[in-house]
Amino acid sequence: MRALLPEGWAPPIGYANGIEVDAGRIVFIAGQVGWDAQQHFQSEEIAPQFEQALSNVLAVLREAGGEPRHICRMTAYCCDKPGYLAARRNLGGIWQKLMGKHYPAMSMIFVSDLLDHPGKIELEATAVLPRAL
Repeated sequence: MRALLPEGWAPPIGYANGIEVDAGRIVFIAGQVGWDAQQHFQSEEIAPQFEQALSNVLAVLREAGGEPRHICRMTAYCCDKPGYLAARRNLGGIWQKLMGKHYPAMSMIFVSDLLDHPGKIELEATAVLPRAL
């Protein structure tokens, strides 16, 4: 897997502009919200919901035999832009704890609401696992 950075472009912060992979097994991970395994929200705050949603993404990925480094694309949907912006430093720490320094191609989309109340953020991902796994 190789992060793509066109010549002359400033390096992105917290994401990659694009990811090149030599295709292996592709894992599509549905949108995961910040609830636990029993579908209960433990918090209505963005940071704890983000940590739980990212943990849920990684749990699904582990079920396929993957690791965080195999994620090549992630989309985040959030219905609280001011709350997200205020929590960015905490979210960065959570990202580093769970993902390390791996930054896939990412998109952040602000929406009016999520299906699962009181969800504030939802993450979906695509991973490519090496053929040997």
